[in-house]
Amino acid sequence: MFRVVYLLVVLSSLPPSGALAQPARHPLDPLTRQEHFTVLEVLQQAGKLVDGTSFTRLEARAPEKSTVWAFKAGMPIARTAEVVLSQGASVFEATVDVTGRRLVSWTERKGVQPMWLRSEFGAAVVDVAMKDPRFAEALRKRGITNRQFVTCIAAPPGNFGEPAYAGKRIGVLSCRLRSGYRNTWARRIEGLFVLMDMRTNEILEFTDDEVAPVPAGGNDFDAAAVGPLREFAAPLQVQQPAGPGYTMDGHVVSWDRWRFHVRPDSRVGLIVSTATWKDGDRERPVLYEGHLSEIFVPYMAAQKDWYGRTFIDAGEYSAGGLADTLTPGVDCPTYATFIDSVVVEGRGWPGDKPAVACIFERAAGDMIWRHGPNGRPQRELVVRMVAMIGNYDYVVDWRFLPDGQIKVSLGATGIVEAKMTAAKNARVSSTNGADAKADAYGRFVEDHVVAVNHDHYFNFRLDLDVDGPTNRFVRDQIVPKTLPAGHPRRSIWVTETKAAATEKDAQLTMDMHAPSLWRVTGARENHVGYPTSYQLLPAHSIHTLLAPDEVARQRAGFIDHHLWVTPYAPDERYAAGDYPTLSPPGHGLPAYTKGNRSIAATDVVLWYTFGMHHVVRAEEWPVMPVLWHEFALRPFDFLDRNPALDAGMKP
Repeated sequence: MFRVVYLLVVLSSLPPSGALAQPARHPLDPLTRQEHFTVLEVLQQAGKLVDGTSFTRLEARAPEKSTVWAFKAGMPIARTAEVVLSQGASVFEATVDVTGRRLVSWTERKGVQPMWLRSEFGAAVVDVAMKDPRFAEALRKRGITNRQFVTCIAAPPGNFGEPAYAGKRIGVLSCRLRSGYRNTWARRIEGLFVLMDMRTNEILEFTDDEVAPVPAGGNDFDAAAVGPLREFAAPLQVQQPAGPGYTMDGHVVSWDRWRFHVRPDSRVGLIVSTATWKDGDRERPVLYEGHLSEIFVPYMAAQKDWYGRTFIDAGEYSAGGLADTLTPGVDCPTYATFIDSVVVEGRGWPGDKPAVACIFERAAGDMIWRHGPNGRPQRELVVRMVAMIGNYDYVVDWRFLPDGQIKVSLGATGIVEAKMTAAKNARVSSTNGADAKADAYGRFVEDHVVAVNHDHYFNFRLDLDVDGPTNRFVRDQIVPKTLPAGHPRRSIWVTETKAAATEKDAQLTMDMHAPSLWRVTGARENHVGYPTSYQLLPAHSIHTLLAPDEVARQRAGFIDHHLWVTPYAPDERYAAGDYPTLSPPGHGLPAYTKGNRSIAATDVVLWYTFGMHHVVRAEEWPVMPVLWHEFALRPFDFLDRNPALDAGMKP
């Protein structure tokens, strides 16, 4: 009971939380550090904290949507927190009234696993595995004589339905040689499969079936390794001598005709909310809430120590906060405004995490519009976060434009996962005379190193409220029309607009042979009588090539369609479900839409998935240049004319 007693002593030494609290200025503001402590006090006083309690979520819970939209500055704000914690094999969800300092609800969630804690990557079971005689023998076979030069982590291997492991907290060992170099991603100890019970520190399986050399060279890319930098011929500076062109009232940002709320969130990184467009003297709602919902990255190597690498990144690995700390001058301009966050640490303490998001304006020399000598220079407001998940970094930009568009850009960078092989290179690509080529599952990026083929899928949850919450989802199908005989043209195309009535109607897959426009319409009309709407303009995307009965695909069922549309439900937030760690198939969007609910004339939410098949180039080694994809939310008959006609001439 040492930890519980210690928590009581520390909390009792704090001033009353009311004396510490900074009052929230908006219903969607994140919890302050002081409010975080209030939540811990309430749980402690309710007798809910026991020795070994681990936290994976402690965040502000949004009030009713109608309350948020109706909020005006100065109104009283009731603050509520949502908590996810585990005690042994049990997972609990709690709701805490922060304002009233009371526990509202305490519910055990049966049959689920919480996300992977940072402490589990280097858990005691890893040390147990590394001291096993079989581990020493595996190292010896690879010419490694000193275990101190080896670093290992434990990670969840997905769920492939093995009955013997049902309900267990299992992890798989991943080991690399670290002597002499910072970057160990190209120094993997290949062929070693160690499956462990994370609760009992027991080794469940130990297999060593592929001996490949660990490359002797390094792939460091820090300043010391790179050497003298290639500088550009002349310096380039972007400055705002009069200060930024946007204002911030707490977490509410106003820029040009846009106004929105932005807040950090540990699970999804960053949430953009209550985005409105000022049309004359009216603030017109566009987007109630938008955020990254999930990331799915399955690798395409079939070996035993690779086939389980089917990561559901945000849901499995965001403990401690998905968004990484940003570096001024690299991740964001030095003149940007940075947003800090408070994240829950594994044992419940609030951890300060600085600069997890930035806001800045930029002009890239483009135009908003032009015709002949007339035109307007482009300028945009960017809200950015970067998620570093293992070897990959994902940059997420929300870009607000003066023509009413919101563009969402996602850039992938970081280090690609690599497999060590006995074959030296593509010219000698078979292993020990075997028929299978060593690069069948990827491409050589250096001798004995194959970067493994894989996919990236990104799902965004987009709760559009176009001129209010009562909306319809419509699809404008572009169809060919044959003209009458004798006409000089044989064919043209026309649009046929169809409103989706149910969730199944709106489960859509992009098809260049059957193009369509995806729109959310509101209850108003523009000046010529069309319903106001916003269009989701998709990014370049991919169709999954995984078999329909593939368990990895079924665990990330949201990839079955590029678009899903659901009626608004505040507790449906994550495309792969609340608890994807070691989850069985079928959670998330397949479960949400199982009842085929009506989406006609109601509050609808769009779930959009895009991605890429990643075949790695030599130019992406040892660290990958940013590869960008983007989609847009753009006004479609939402306004009566080009809203950027009167945009200024200052870029």
